[in-house]
Amino acid sequence: MGFFTGRASFLRFKVEGPAPRLFGEEHVERLSAFQAGRQRLASADGIESGWAAGEHILDVDFQLGKNIIADILTFDLRIDAEKLPGDLLKAYMITELKALAAGNHSGKPSARQKREAKEYAKNRLEEEAKDGRFLRRKSIPVAWDATSNEVLFGATSLTNIDRLVSLFQQSFGYSLEAITAGRRAYVLAELHQQTRNVDDSRLSLFVPNVTPEEVGWIPDDTSRDFIGNEFFLWLWYNSEGETDTIVLSDKTEVTYMIARTLTLECPRGQTGHETISHEGPSRLPEAKRAIQSGKLPRKIGLTLVRHDYQYELTLHAETLAVGACKMPNPPEDITDSRAKLEERADRLRHVIETLDLLYESFGRQRFGSGWADTLPRMQKWLAKDERRAA
Repeated sequence: MGFFTGRASFLRFKVEGPAPRLFGEEHVERLSAFQAGRQRLASADGIESGWAAGEHILDVDFQLGKNIIADILTFDLRIDAEKLPGDLLKAYMITELKALAAGNHSGKPSARQKREAKEYAKNRLEEEAKDGRFLRRKSIPVAWDATSNEVLFGATSLTNIDRLVSLFQQSFGYSLEAITAGRRAYVLAELHQQTRNVDDSRLSLFVPNVTPEEVGWIPDDTSRDFIGNEFFLWLWYNSEGETDTIVLSDKTEVTYMIARTLTLECPRGQTGHETISHEGPSRLPEAKRAIQSGKLPRKIGLTLVRHDYQYELTLHAETLAVGACKMPNPPEDITDSRAKLEERADRLRHVIETLDLLYESFGRQRFGSGWADTLPRMQKWLAKDERRAA
């Protein structure tokens, strides 16, 4: 069921409304009212969407015990797209065209017969499609956490996000706001009275005269999502130049390692992008040279350890989207299936909390007085490696 089995991938959204005290029958009824296949109202692109109960692609049997786990309402967004096979349309048209042109003296079909054959083939295919034989279905997991009043969504496609936001608004009456790097920075800055510093921030010049002041993949001047790119570079610097263990604001510690993958891209869009796959990609000389040439990290693989729990995941800079997060296995003494699901819910919240606390540690330094000391050290770290590479 969605986020409760296997690896977890998700975007986070804040629900623009009061947090539910408890999920109950009314929420299950709202899901049922907008279940997949019931409305039969397709969007402009001919694709239908609705909620599914998560057990399998056709499951629309919503139940309290199944869809509410540890104050998390879990369900799927099911997308039904009718895709008429072009090769079958062509076959029907050719077959009909031969029959129409059989009595022609020239042996060739007329323009009118071509139009008739095409119309016949289209109508025949649409008639056959009424039984659903050409329907393609896919499900995307959704989880609404009452504790944080956040929604997790297991896809990053803008089209699918639009469908989620629209259907959620229709079903529950609340809009959703994506928790991107810039948005999260504002929320955390409010805790430390640093929002003005976020407003005034510009991309840090990690390599003077090389790092651009603007980021091509963030066209909105009001967006501060480039803070996610800076966060990645700060993690990189700390793991090599300072420490890979950071004391968080709740007095716990997180140990991390950049592992498995690292994607870098030129903010100007001039020198392209590169993805490095390695057990320690940031330690390779080509990774550092990419930063020295003006590129910025956009996706990294992370291994996190906090409270003796280890997570492996990928993280996207601007959206803070989590990809393929490997969760710890439940303790061996937990044998009850329901208890395992609740343990999984705790781990899901724990990894999100860990990422937030780590991001907060960066934000307090980035938007506090400490950045005036940290940035020159990062510049020196990069310049030293640049000379060594030369």
